[in-house]
Formats: sequence, structure tokens, C-alpha cells
Amino acid sequence: MTIAHASDARVVVYSRAGCHLCEAAEAQVADVCAQTGDTWVRVDIATDPDLSSRFTEQVPVTFVDGGQHDFWRVDPVRLKAALARRA
Repeated sequence: MTIAHASDARVVVYSRAGCHLCEAAEAQVADVCAQTGDTWVRVDIATDPDLSSRFTEQVPVTFVDGGQHDFWRVDPVRLKAALARRA
């Protein structure tokens, strides 16, 4: 699944407020991106009805280079490997 987003960030974390898994995923993504020098952005699914209906039960959802990478949890080793492969 690919979802276009206006951001130029390599990693997009779709999340929502009050989601403890989202907070943990965002921290993992921030740490990995700080190590690799890649950019990331958080998108609150509550700001878009399509995203909200698509990801309601799956947040956080992580995309790398426009393609879905993971949901619920972030595996730092797997994320680093995905970022090592350039789009």
C-alpha cells in the first residue's frame, strides 16, 4: 500500500493523540533517523478523515519512502535496514 503525502520526509509515522504505542514508535523512529541522518514526520490521522478510517485500529503506521513499512511497533534494526536501501 502506498499513500502519497506532501512531506519530503523518508519516514512518515501516522499516529493519533493519546496513543501510547504511537509515542513509543515516534521515539524509536526519531532515534533511528537521528543515527542515519534521515528525515521523518508525524501525521495525526485525526486531521484527515480518509487516514482516520484507513488506520483507526492500526496506529502507529510507519511508511518508508512512501510505502507501508510496519504498524503497531517499530523494530529499529528493520527500520535501519529499510533506510539503508535508497529509494
